[in-house]
Amino acid sequence: MNFDNILSEINGFGKFQIRLVLIQMLSRISMPCHFLLNNFMAAVPSHHCDLGVFDDGDIFGNLTLDQKLAVGIPAEQGGTPSSCLMFSEPQYQHLSGSNSTENALIVQCQNGWVYDNSTFKSTVVTEWDLVCSKKGMSKATATIFFIGVMCGAPLFGFLSDRFGRRPLLLVSYVSSMVFAMLSAFSTSYVMFAIMRFFTGMSYAGISIVSVVLNIEWFGIEHRTFSGIIISLDWTLGNWLLAGIAYCVNEWRMLILAATSPLLLAIIAWRWLPESARWLMANGKADAAHHYIMMCAKMNNRTKFMDDITPKALLESTEADGGDNKYSFVDLFRTSDIRKLAICSGIVWFGVAFTYYGICLNITGFGLNPYLTQFMFASIEMPMKICVYFFLEKIGRRPGEIWAMLLTGLCLFINIFITKDKWVIRTVVGVLGKAMSEASFTIMYLFTTELYPTVVRQNGLGYTSFLARLGVSVSPLIMLLEDVWQLLPAVTYCAVALGTGLVASRLPETLNTQLPEFIKDLEKPRVKRTRKEQVQ
Repeated sequence: MNFDNILSEINGFGKFQIRLVLIQMLSRISMPCHFLLNNFMAAVPSHHCDLGVFDDGDIFGNLTLDQKLAVGIPAEQGGTPSSCLMFSEPQYQHLSGSNSTENALIVQCQNGWVYDNSTFKSTVVTEWDLVCSKKGMSKATATIFFIGVMCGAPLFGFLSDRFGRRPLLLVSYVSSMVFAMLSAFSTSYVMFAIMRFFTGMSYAGISIVSVVLNIEWFGIEHRTFSGIIISLDWTLGNWLLAGIAYCVNEWRMLILAATSPLLLAIIAWRWLPESARWLMANGKADAAHHYIMMCAKMNNRTKFMDDITPKALLESTEADGGDNKYSFVDLFRTSDIRKLAICSGIVWFGVAFTYYGICLNITGFGLNPYLTQFMFASIEMPMKICVYFFLEKIGRRPGEIWAMLLTGLCLFINIFITKDKWVIRTVVGVLGKAMSEASFTIMYLFTTELYPTVVRQNGLGYTSFLARLGVSVSPLIMLLEDVWQLLPAVTYCAVALGTGLVASRLPETLNTQLPEFIKDLEKPRVKRTRKEQVQ
């Protein structure tokens, strides 16, 4: 008695599944708010050295701001005032048109910095002066968060495969909210970094467990649609982030506002069902029957439940060998699942590395950061509609391959477009973002279909670990600009193209039954025609 056959009888996409998606949406829309929060929370506003040390109550105090900058700050090659250097003494000769600085001593900022607060009232950068020699620390805030996600992914994957999807979601909700609130009230950079690490670790649970719980309740014929619908939560969250960041420009309040949807998610958790597929695979037949009956009642399909009893479910599970306990070691136990784990891990690393390389560089296109964030979010909706039809007609593997290759192509083109042509750069960048988003959407659905039920959370935890490893490295790649200005773009481009090639080694899963056990990977994947799916 295969669970996919049961779902086809009780409706694999009805009121029960819609309610499940809507409840999970409350927590999932807060994910991009935190995953991309660094674009606003750690934004680096225009700044220059504080020249208060020159104010002697005489000549300097009577100068205008432009004049103070002229006599106190050396100019860079483009003519703009330096952000990190100042003269040791005022160069009043600059007021008469002389730009001679031969005898002037240039030093590092001696008394802190003055920031432009016109766009951001405060950020973690202005809070702890993470500029100049400390500029790497501002990039590190994103890396620290994603290292937390990287560590949390395998942990929550293992725990949810062992104890179930539902209880681990509650743990994720509560811990994410607690650590996010603590980070908002941090009194030092070290405390903030530690709290962001644990926030990322907690959000990893929401990220991977919620996807699997949704997918495991959808029938074969609706899995593609469910994957796209679930991914729309990310689009809504992106829009939400743009709106929240525009209205709340103080970083502490911004964190609290971005976390607020989790309060509703905790309240709504009581109506979340456990995965009946997981319950069956773990021999919990009575609980599985309870949730299957709940699904059948809500979808008005109770007449099909006469032959589905706890005893029948238990016998089916025992016949398939469902009493074994599984761990991450099982992802490399046989040659088939080992190949799957290696290839899917590499693809996930490349997808996440490239996606966040684009998303965390919204200031690189010459537009207002709020507008860029809104444009990036807006392109996702039409792209995901196109992805749905592509996946339904052609398949997951070609979709992933072409999405990554086209992402690499857009990044390659932008290497040769100068920053003064910001309109062209933005158009190509938005297209690259759309392709990268498509690859992310496809890969989430693809991965849940590739791994057997008994190790699905372990598999998603493992791939999410490698994905977050890519994300953790991605923000730091921008520091390579000091070596060669084009090196970050070349790196992102090369990784995207290589990932597209590795994706060609994954098996196709369109219209196939989800494997329940590792031994199922050794068999040809069972495909079902449209006629079989609707019967």
